[in-house]
Amino acid sequence: MQPEYYQRTELLVGSLAMQELRRARVAVFGVGGVGSWAVESLVRSGIEHLTLVDFDTVGQPKAEVLRQRMLEINPEACIEIRNEAYTPLNGSTFDLSAYDYIIDAIDSIDCKAHLIIESCRSKAVLFSSMGAALKIDPSRIGIAEFWKVKGCPLAASLRRRFKKSGVFPRRKFKCVYSDELLKNHDLTLTEDHTTTSASPTAGKRPNGTVAHITAIFGFTLASLVVRHIVDKTNSE
Repeated sequence: MQPEYYQRTELLVGSLAMQELRRARVAVFGVGGVGSWAVESLVRSGIEHLTLVDFDTVGQPKAEVLRQRMLEINPEACIEIRNEAYTPLNGSTFDLSAYDYIIDAIDSIDCKAHLIIESCRSKAVLFSSMGAALKIDPSRIGIAEFWKVKGCPLAASLRRRFKKSGVFPRRKFKCVYSDELLKNHDLTLTEDHTTTSASPTAGKRPNGTVAHITAIFGFTLASLVVRHIVDKTNSE
């Protein structure tokens, strides 16, 4: 028997789109503050085939903890995990064309740039999160094609990188971003906030974030997947 929220979703999108949602294969790279919310929204919207990629741990591998949480929501979901970071060194071990959709919620700019290039070479539809840190106003969050994102230092840095290397994404892709930019307060962290030595961001001081911003980024990324599936189904 379908959960009630599946039934509510089907009332809105229709039975054919619901079937396509349940059939779609989605990979989420980075399941931290943005990616984890995207995953939960996807599962609650009917996505049943997910691959979660993240190197980080919270006592246990983060991806495994999230997988167990999602199986509590939908025990029939097929959720694979890879407890490692996506990097330029191991990128070739990922068959990106095995997915219908890829959500990029990676923090490391080197890894993010590589994933964007490779995703745009695959058959998967890519949606990418730009910087969600140093924001507090949800009304400033928007969606734009990558080359049209304004006011986001991460997007600007990625564009400079692509121009310098001469290697560009082969197709356009949509991003979730905010043009707000605040500053960290000069505080001394009382805990070790660095990641493991295997992390691409090991040793880097984190920027401040608030939950409602990272959640909205994640929910918006999930909405892009859901709306793409629904629009595609209704247009056929």
